[in-house]
Amino acid sequence: MRVKVTPEQIQSAFEDVKDDPSFDESRALWERGKPPVEMIQAMCLRPELLRGFAGFGNCVYPGGLLERRVKELVIIAASKTNECQFCTYSHCDLVEISDIVNDPLVAIEHLDALAPRERLAVEYTRAAMADSNAIPEPLSQRLHEHFSDPELVELTFLIGFINMLNLFNNCLQVRYNGEYSVFRSVAS
Repeated sequence: MRVKVTPEQIQSAFEDVKDDPSFDESRALWERGKPPVEMIQAMCLRPELLRGFAGFGNCVYPGGLLERRVKELVIIAASKTNECQFCTYSHCDLVEISDIVNDPLVAIEHLDALAPRERLAVEYTRAAMADSNAIPEPLSQRLHEHFSDPELVELTFLIGFINMLNLFNNCLQVRYNGEYSVFRSVAS
């Protein structure tokens, strides 16, 4: 990681938000005596950012209107495209541990095997990332057939949000080091 954060900085900042549902996995690590993942550690250097990040939890991730599987497929598709090691592999572990998606990297490459809402969400993610000013009209029409307007707002926000997090993690060289794998034995 390109920034240095002390255990004291982590403890001070993370204590204020650790009960937020957005941090369930990091809280579980914390309760095992381990630091939260590197992305959360980096945000601890700016507690205001960490609190702002927490604020999106109930409305976008993990909360919100869209089903978790759709959100995870969007997150993994965007993160893989952006070559964000942290988001790609942390979310692959999270969905496999929670039995949300088996082989998520394979799933986002075989869209025909996905449910219509899942497939459309991934297609929309890719189209938005390719040129957000030129979403194909047929895709837009299909989105309106499967998603309500509030769901489309949430989906669009999620796409932008995960792209911002991908850039944050890539620029700061935030890495995922398999921290969530400690939950595999619990889930089994």
